[in-house]
Amino acid sequence: MQYTSIRSLHLLSQFIRCCFAMILPVSLLAQQTTDLILQPTKKVEVVFSSANGQKLLDRQQVNISVAPLAKVLHVIRVDTTKVFQTIDGFGFTLTEASAFLINRMPQAPREKLLRELFGTGAEAASISYLRIGMGATDLSTKVYSYDDMLPGETDPQLRRFSLAQDTVNMIPLLKAILRINPKISIMATPWSPPAWMKDNNSTIGGSLLSKYYPVYARYFVEYIRQMKSEGIRIDAVTIQNEPQNAHNNPSLKMEASEQAAFIRDHLGPAFRRNGITTKIIIWDHNCDMPEFPLSVLADRKANPYIDGSAFHLYGGQPEAMSKVRDAYPDKHIYFTEQWTGSKGDFGGDLLWHFKNVLIGSLRNWSRTVLEWNLANDAGFGPHTPGGCSECKGALTIDGSAIQKNVSYYVIAHASKFIPPGSVRIASSEVQGIPSVAFKTPEGKIVLLLMNDSGKIQKVGIEAAGHHVQLELQSGLVATVQFTISYEK
Repeated sequence: MQYTSIRSLHLLSQFIRCCFAMILPVSLLAQQTTDLILQPTKKVEVVFSSANGQKLLDRQQVNISVAPLAKVLHVIRVDTTKVFQTIDGFGFTLTEASAFLINRMPQAPREKLLRELFGTGAEAASISYLRIGMGATDLSTKVYSYDDMLPGETDPQLRRFSLAQDTVNMIPLLKAILRINPKISIMATPWSPPAWMKDNNSTIGGSLLSKYYPVYARYFVEYIRQMKSEGIRIDAVTIQNEPQNAHNNPSLKMEASEQAAFIRDHLGPAFRRNGITTKIIIWDHNCDMPEFPLSVLADRKANPYIDGSAFHLYGGQPEAMSKVRDAYPDKHIYFTEQWTGSKGDFGGDLLWHFKNVLIGSLRNWSRTVLEWNLANDAGFGPHTPGGCSECKGALTIDGSAIQKNVSYYVIAHASKFIPPGSVRIASSEVQGIPSVAFKTPEGKIVLLLMNDSGKIQKVGIEAAGHHVQLELQSGLVATVQFTISYEK
């Protein structure tokens, strides 16, 4: 996708001078041309959080000041003429356990929470993308699929298929979210097929029996159809959560050759026959095995059905996403999961996730950034037997009391300011100051940046000859947002 430049785009006349000893005085050099008059916003907004937790999404509006740019050690150069991927959204996995906890809240605080999470007001996080379990995840109130049978029984005609368990918590909550944000995107991911389809007849591990490939393809079709009948559009499905992790409850082991065959011969044709436009996304596992999605994409008959590849970062480096994208530039990249743990340090998690999950995946072509579980209770539940007992949600919910945790702030730094349809634009890389830049559909320029150098850094931001100068304390993460308008 390309954005058309506005005339020569002599861009940014900006000033940022921030606050609380976190961002120090800023200066800016403005330029004009004879046929283009810069009409800048009178205010620049800086939103920042600190590793020590004393500042969390703190805002400051700062007046523009025109002054020469002082000498700085580092300069981040933003170029709006170079455009990369379009952003689909930011958010979390809404597990069935999350839905259970939120639905148990009293009505008034529940409605307030949902508007704060999914609304568009000044105090809202404006979450724009959700991943949900297709059946149980390991953070569900129990293990279930949509066609569970007694031991020894099978249902190859799917006569017993039912969304009954999801109608208790998941579907009602999704409907409430859609009333607030009808445009939110939803990705569905299975943790396991029904046990009777597997070679070990268990919810844990095992492989999908090849004789049930066509049945499982119809299972996907039926799920998408029934969710649509509930008013819930599934924008994308991944084939399997963590197909190389057979230890969760539930889970499934799936090799690249099996994934390719399932898509090529069954799921892709089933979607086509039934007029289903839901995107098919492969892998959905770590960055340490890019050869898995590369192998699936190399299957010439499976490839046309595949929209892209999804990644986690429990292993490997974000650059693996670019490796896959470079090999298949017509296929999209998605970042779909990263946990924060009960034993984690707030500051360490904030900086690591901001650098690797947020900036790292976005610089490597991801269209989404999704952290793991949206909500849990104070005991890090509910979860299935054998499910994750240390996964910390973005929210800790105890009745009507809500505590916001580190992953909430990581995502909110992006979701509040970078709506779907924004595009990543070029920005230079500076050692110790990771950053990534965007242009929104409304024409705002948004820069995510952080000081990871271990010391105070003086940084300049330059675009089309215009400059902003900052001093950043170590351990600071920030979103800088400004609106530029032009008149002839």
